Amino acid sequence: MQPDTIQRHIPLTSANETATGHSNAFRWGQLVLGLICMAMIANIQYGWTLFVAPMQTKNNWGLTGIQTAFSIFVLVETWLVPVEGWLVDRFGPRPVIAAGAILAALGWVINSYASDLMHLYVGAVVSGLGAGCVYGTCVGNALKWFPDRRGLAAGLTAAGFGAGAALTVIPIANMIQAQGYEYAFLHFGILQGAVIFVLALFMVKPTLPKGVVAATRLVMTKVDYTPTQMMSTPVFWLTYAIFVAVAAGGLIATAQIGPIAKDYHLDKMPMTLLGFTLPLLTMTLSIDNLANGLTRPLCGFISDRIGRENTMMLVFIGEGLALLGLKQFGHDPVLFMTFAALTFLCWGEIFSIFPALCADTFGVKNAAGNAGALYTAKGTASLFVPLGSILGAGGNWDRVFIVAAAIAIIAGILAKLVLAPMRRRVIEQANASVR
Repeated sequence: MQPDTIQRHIPLTSANETATGHSNAFRWGQLVLGLICMAMIANIQYGWTLFVAPMQTKNNWGLTGIQTAFSIFVLVETWLVPVEGWLVDRFGPRPVIAAGAILAALGWVINSYASDLMHLYVGAVVSGLGAGCVYGTCVGNALKWFPDRRGLAAGLTAAGFGAGAALTVIPIANMIQAQGYEYAFLHFGILQGAVIFVLALFMVKPTLPKGVVAATRLVMTKVDYTPTQMMSTPVFWLTYAIFVAVAAGGLIATAQIGPIAKDYHLDKMPMTLLGFTLPLLTMTLSIDNLANGLTRPLCGFISDRIGRENTMMLVFIGEGLALLGLKQFGHDPVLFMTFAALTFLCWGEIFSIFPALCADTFGVKNAAGNAGALYTAKGTASLFVPLGSILGAGGNWDRVFIVAAAIAIIAGILAKLVLAPMRRRVIEQANASVR
């Protein structure tokens, strides 16, 4: 790719970006709206495991067949985000998020009436479209609003998706227990979609306040790549491969934590924490989702200061060690909860670090589309979720933990020793071409 085909940045403090007069407080308000929208779609993924056993018991569909719906959802949610990001970059966030709200609600309504696996798969496609519209838009907006705190902003936004389910795990679990999983799908789906639709009406295209400048402590590009140009570079595909590797282990844990707890005979064990007594699985999911949400702004903030790849190396290796801890000590209820939380703590940060790294490397003008293209790595990783069910057949989860841990540790080493120097070289060459 010739450097002169890449679009140059408009300076961050130009008149084009300050004419609207949006204040610094206004951009933080937009970030909060995006965070709430993300929280409203979180249950589609992170609450899924609560529905698996009831669906299996009532319909005799089989675990692998049900978890295939989960993979379909993740594939659709991720692989179409580049298209949705392209729409956002050109038409703004409001129509895309509003459409996502309707589709997300409709997907859960379809799930509530599903009488066979094919209907469940249709619901997965529709809800995946809706979640992708909301997720890609909110993350892309955060990257554009906050070039000075890109990791933190992406992390806070992604935290809504990671931790949002923590607020509703208990009521969903109680509703499933009292009134059935169909009732929970129907009512929570409509409620969540309605909230997102209303918030979409207040979302606007990012325009920076006067004086906002990009962070200078990190190596950042001065040019804007289109998604096609970005995907023609080797550094993109190395980043993509590392994303897939780390996401696979986390998605397996997300989808299978319920079946694992059941196979270990821990799922219904009463556990008391801070005066609350809940079944171990419900307690574990609440803590896991909080950890998954906390790590996103935390690691985004850290990566803004010590660098993306340095942070990746630390947390990816941490994920591998946490998965090995689950293998070795997971039959103990307290240690099961502990290492499950650590796994989520060392996994969820990929959804803040990778979008920030993408904007650092390929520019901000097409940030939603570019980050969306990279986000499809999550969809690719989801293909390994049914494989996790096969490897763990008969309650033998050790093979799953060992493979996922090894991949995460290798990914951490690659991020530091291979990706970091390659990315620096690409950015320096691109910047030199526009001086």
